[in-house]
Amino acid sequence: MALEFTKYQGLGNDFILLDNRQQTEPLVTPEQAAKLCDRHFGIGADGVIFALPGTDGSDYTMRIYNSDGSEPEMCGNGIRCMARFIDQLEGGNPVGKTYDIHTLAGMIRPQLEAEEQVRVDMGEPILTPAEIPTSLADDAGKSVNQPLDVVGKTWTVTCVSMGNPHCITFVDDVAAIPLEEIGADFETHSAFPQKINTEFIEVVRPDYIKMRVWERGAGITLACGTGACASVVAGVLTGNCDRLCTVELPGGCLQIEWSKADNHVYMTGPAEISFQGSTAL
Repeated sequence: MALEFTKYQGLGNDFILLDNRQQTEPLVTPEQAAKLCDRHFGIGADGVIFALPGTDGSDYTMRIYNSDGSEPEMCGNGIRCMARFIDQLEGGNPVGKTYDIHTLAGMIRPQLEAEEQVRVDMGEPILTPAEIPTSLADDAGKSVNQPLDVVGKTWTVTCVSMGNPHCITFVDDVAAIPLEEIGADFETHSAFPQKINTEFIEVVRPDYIKMRVWERGAGITLACGTGACASVVAGVLTGNCDRLCTVELPGGCLQIEWSKADNHVYMTGPAEISFQGSTAL
């Protein structure tokens, strides 16, 4: 079977996009997706994204398999790439076009902007520990500045869900964090029953932070959109950063705003096509 695909990347977080509009289930299995994502024996990607028919009044449905075959609730960089892919499938839409996309994290609304930028209404952050989910909780019923023992060290972490779970810790020098050595220990810690995405944040200024990320099911990646959103929320909750903030990731920068007016988080960043092709499953 020949599979037609388009490869997109958002700040180096790369995805295989599949036109899945003719059926309601993904075209490939999780095992096949993992094979496609293999950077030596496949196409190579952080995940496979399926553009499926809309659900419950949405324009489209987004499903995604990580590079290990697991399925996250959604992906911030991935949904920007999906918005550009839909624009491609529809033959080109004007700047300002908005899509309602159903995800396992709820309805997400990306909007096309100029110069391959996409602004996404990511909805409200989830701060209740049981809904994140995590066992870490303070007296106020939040998971803010909580101690977490990992690899023989106690870290101070704040947990936020953007439809998928994140653990954020603020450090003096993000480049000095041995992410490849400790990322998996955070991901699989018993405090996180559905595993966790982990972000390490260095505050340059209240309106500018640096971030490195270990993604659940993908490991170290160049960028994570939901992680950037969760990190700004955590920064506001801990007094580390402003509500409008630039997040510098290894793959580039995202603009994140946690709006005081409607409590929604807005993410703006690029999504660019890499190449198109076909492959045999």
